[in-house]
Amino acid sequence: MSQALTLARPYARAAFATARDEGAFAPWTDALAFSAHVAADPRVSALLANPELGRDEAVALLAPEQRSETFSRFLSLLAEAHRLQLLPEIAGMFDQLRAEAEHVVKATVTSANALSTGDLDAIKAALRKRFGREVDVSTAVDASLIGGAVIDAGDVVIDGSLKGKLARLQTALAN
Repeated sequence: MSQALTLARPYARAAFATARDEGAFAPWTDALAFSAHVAADPRVSALLANPELGRDEAVALLAPEQRSETFSRFLSLLAEAHRLQLLPEIAGMFDQLRAEAEHVVKATVTSANALSTGDLDAIKAALRKRFGREVDVSTAVDASLIGGAVIDAGDVVIDGSLKGKLARLQTALAN
């Protein structure tokens, strides 16, 4: 995994620089997300490993219908370097670079039950205050948390779940 991230980093930075220069973050984000999703499919991944698959066929397979010529050249470059399997990592790093450039923190709130709009707004406001940036929040539900929520905002994880509190209590009692 870390080797894939190391290999993907220069491509993600190049894609980000190109998108920034073109002023086209949204189209590049969409195109990379599409290509990464297709490349992550196990059947497509096996096909990409086939040495008989040509560069143009690989690009046609992975490129969305609505794409810029620059994006097609980017995919072609990846195909030539045998790096198409890195598209999921490249897309993830691109999203991180874009969020940093736009001063946005991406956070995932996983709760035991679906959150109400009011609760979600309160969490967004608290995270905005804590980070001093705009916050892009996605939600997930995990019933095994029993109650509460876990907020994952990159390097910061706030575990306010009942499951996490019970685990900390168990550790404290064991010591």
